[in-house]
Amino acid sequence: MPESVISRFAPSPTGRLHLGHAASALRAHDFVRARGGRFLLRIEDIDPVRCRPEHVAGIIEDLRWLGIGWDEEPVFQSHRLPLYAAALDRLSAAGLAYPCFCTRARIAAEIAASAAAPHGPDGPLYPGTCRALTGAERAARIAAGEAHAWRLDVAKAAAVAGPLHWRDATAGEIAATPEIHGDIVLARKDAPTSYHLAVTVDDAAQAISDVVRGEDLFAATHVHRLLQALLGLPTPAYHHHALLTDANGERLAKRAGSPTLASMRDDGMDSEKLVARLRTQIVMPAQAGISGARDGA
Repeated sequence: MPESVISRFAPSPTGRLHLGHAASALRAHDFVRARGGRFLLRIEDIDPVRCRPEHVAGIIEDLRWLGIGWDEEPVFQSHRLPLYAAALDRLSAAGLAYPCFCTRARIAAEIAASAAAPHGPDGPLYPGTCRALTGAERAARIAAGEAHAWRLDVAKAAAVAGPLHWRDATAGEIAATPEIHGDIVLARKDAPTSYHLAVTVDDAAQAISDVVRGEDLFAATHVHRLLQALLGLPTPAYHHHALLTDANGERLAKRAGSPTLASMRDDGMDSEKLVARLRTQIVMPAQAGISGARDGA
């Protein structure tokens, strides 16, 4: 099989990995190994508040426990900030990005005051308040040191890019509709980039041919396709998979307190049996109840 098949697992070090992470990592890892390609580990540590070095160590420990290896040294997004800044500069110079001085409270108030605020996949859309500022107003507020994020003028950017498509292994050919997200953030006030911009730049820089990730990121691909077109970057093939859920049908997540791989390991879980069950796509009972995969089961 060709070496050109390259995929990655790209967790954020904001907590310990859980079963959902394990299943996604295994899917990407096995996809590549079956095709003789390369599997990469990328640490998406652009959040200076939530990301912790101990969580990076935990991610590596958990992946090794699962028997997952990678073919290059892990890449850290926090080491790649100049690349994201250059991409943002290109979008700004093209008149497609603008500074946003709105606070979260102001945005929430404007949305609440709207009789029919448009909604996207992640909730109410940004109302475009700062998009209407003149160049002189923007420059004056930046010169005054006013805190600001950077947003993409999605309608303008989509008009420049023209009709776009991307392919998902299950859903097939998809017409890109980035406008469903509104004017997305490219760089936050407290971080010099955003998930959307960083992941697009990095997938291209690492020559990722196939993105294997959860279906919760399906809608985000519309934005990534637009950014690829604007920045002249290649478009990978996408493989969005179903998410693991508990007995109540709730997706496994850090914020929901889902059992971590570390706690399972501490409880005596047999990693080989766990991996075997994940690979067979068995529906897990409540609390990922996989006691049958423990030693001696």
